[in-house]
Amino acid sequence: MEITMLKLLNIINKEHNRFVESHPCGDLLQLTDWAQSKRLTGWYSRRIAVGDETGKILGTAMLLFKKVPKTGSTLCYISRGFVCDFNNRPLVEFMLKEALKIAEDENAYAIKIDPDLPLDEHRGTIEFLKSLGFRHRGLQDGMSKDNIQPRQTMVADIEKDDKELLQSFERNNRTKVRNAARRGTVVYKAGRNELAIFVELMKETGERDGFLTRDITYFESMYDHLNPHGHMELFLVKLIPEDVSASLQEDLMKVEKDIEKAARKKDSSKKENQLKDLENRREKLSKQLVEIEVIKQEHPEGVILSGALLAQSGHKAYYLYGASSDSYREYLPNHNMQFEMMKYARDNGAKTYDFGGVSVSPPQDSPHFGLWQFKKVWGTEVSEKIGEFDYVINQPLYTLAEVGVPMFQKGKVKLNQLIRNRRRGR
Repeated sequence: MEITMLKLLNIINKEHNRFVESHPCGDLLQLTDWAQSKRLTGWYSRRIAVGDETGKILGTAMLLFKKVPKTGSTLCYISRGFVCDFNNRPLVEFMLKEALKIAEDENAYAIKIDPDLPLDEHRGTIEFLKSLGFRHRGLQDGMSKDNIQPRQTMVADIEKDDKELLQSFERNNRTKVRNAARRGTVVYKAGRNELAIFVELMKETGERDGFLTRDITYFESMYDHLNPHGHMELFLVKLIPEDVSASLQEDLMKVEKDIEKAARKKDSSKKENQLKDLENRREKLSKQLVEIEVIKQEHPEGVILSGALLAQSGHKAYYLYGASSDSYREYLPNHNMQFEMMKYARDNGAKTYDFGGVSVSPPQDSPHFGLWQFKKVWGTEVSEKIGEFDYVINQPLYTLAEVGVPMFQKGKVKLNQLIRNRRRGR
């Protein structure tokens, strides 16, 4: 077997990103744009590139560092890295050795990695990484708070034409997507100036679903670094009252004709049932016409109902953040938006569309059941990765940061809950 001489390469950002975007293990989180967007939240970065004696790039890694308060130490996080062929054991060993040099230079207490490697094909890689000194954090649930990135995500194959893509959805979801397209909502690619609208929708969604949301500076930083190079777009869905009104009137005219046609039939129980269904449909449409006239008065230019941030790295697209209004949910804006974003990503070179983390087949009383129900109807399959690994450099600090701090935070949360419950009981 020929032995390849490995060496560090000095490459520019564009070369790094090109390699990440073209590699099967590449991921959005390994792009230089992503690293730069994380500066706002206290992360800084260094990177390495490894190649052979000809200068061909064989592997890259974007190392993110965050300082641990009052310790002078840092955490080194190589999110969804390394980007390399993990079956090339000497290459992985070389990359770890070089990453350790940088991590020690930055006084890191540990290196954390979570490669984008499918579990079914890389069970042996888990043992290999452990043999190098990594600690495997286990095969955690996709919504586990013990991992930074979800180990289980829902991914759809979007390398299909519109008809095939729609057909890949579950039957009930196909119906909703078709109905959403007919109900007067328009999906459009928005600009930076409309991030404020998206942030307000995020606040509304957070209050409804019980989670904290980021302020606008976080999304501006992400957009400013990722959008210029085609790695992120903002999409919004607007309800156009005029279009809805026209569609409803068209449906009402059709129902009126169906009623006249049914009334001419000979008497039968089937005729009575058909007329009853049609009259109920007419009543519902009439009410909707009245409602849309009110909306037209209040929002003559239309009203934004939902939005999302869509990211892309090479052949992989990611549904990063989504938000929707509490109002007018019967117009199914999210269904229209998802289908349009999947088509947009495909037309821009994506082959897969990642809906993000899920808890796989949770019980109905699980807080994650609704998320699973939504993400599984889009022609998706569960993507199980090999999980998160820690290479410990400073054991005392590692124990403090990875065990002591989380225990303190959980205890603080429980204490706050106890105090709130006691106050409510007064």
